[in-house]
Amino acid sequence: MSELVAALPMYDWPEVRDEVDAQWARLRDAFRKKGIDAPQFIVRRNGDLPPVPGGIRDAEGKLVAPDPATLPPDEFDFHRLWLHPALLFAQTCWGPMELGLSRHVQVIGQPSYDAYEGGQGELYSSALVMRTGEGPEVRSPADGSPLLPLDLIRGKRFTFNSLDSMSGFLGLARDLDAMGESLDIFASRSESGGHRASIVAIAEGRADVAAIDCKSWALAQRFEPAAKKVAVVGWTGRRKGLPYITAAATPEKTVGALREALAGLAEQPRIQRVG
Repeated sequence: MSELVAALPMYDWPEVRDEVDAQWARLRDAFRKKGIDAPQFIVRRNGDLPPVPGGIRDAEGKLVAPDPATLPPDEFDFHRLWLHPALLFAQTCWGPMELGLSRHVQVIGQPSYDAYEGGQGELYSSALVMRTGEGPEVRSPADGSPLLPLDLIRGKRFTFNSLDSMSGFLGLARDLDAMGESLDIFASRSESGGHRASIVAIAEGRADVAAIDCKSWALAQRFEPAAKKVAVVGWTGRRKGLPYITAAATPEKTVGALREALAGLAEQPRIQRVG
């Protein structure tokens, strides 16, 4: 039994658990063909993470996170997952990476977003959504440039998934800054805890505007009833999508094998539709 950890948490909605498990099975089998002891299943809760007595420490021995065994077992702290020394494979976001996570992990690849409006190869953008009827619906610009309806969103209530999210917060802030504006364009800001929760908040009238990454928006259109009351009124500019990472301590030979396996899967059409 592998002592390593893998997870695909970023798009792991309850309705697509079977699809995510199938995605991991393809990845796992490709990794094993390269001689990597990939775990049979992905983890989905703190209780699934191996204990780290004394807490998680960086390369210099500094404590950077508590022992996962001390966390609520049925919750899932993504930051503890990403920092876990046994991490073989996971997704993260460039927001946390820029805010310090990159010191503790290695990037091993990028998924394709070709299957989703707003995506192109490894690049993705976020749909700017409001309640249906509050603004004209727009399609994603072919060149991937930002399309932000400033007059429409000015003075509205903005909700976002988390402060370190590139798709839901940081990317929009940077696009506004490039236009000579800022998040102060909004009357208020509130943290929803997730893209899906942001969509629900808008549909229920508790917020007015949110930036939802293009894959999460596609999932919402499939599975979230509140999405029927929400429409796309703009788009952020395209940026690199969620990277695949492994622990900083993962051996160089294993990192190379992981990258080779991902490259091989990228040549198969069906792997282009996940991630």
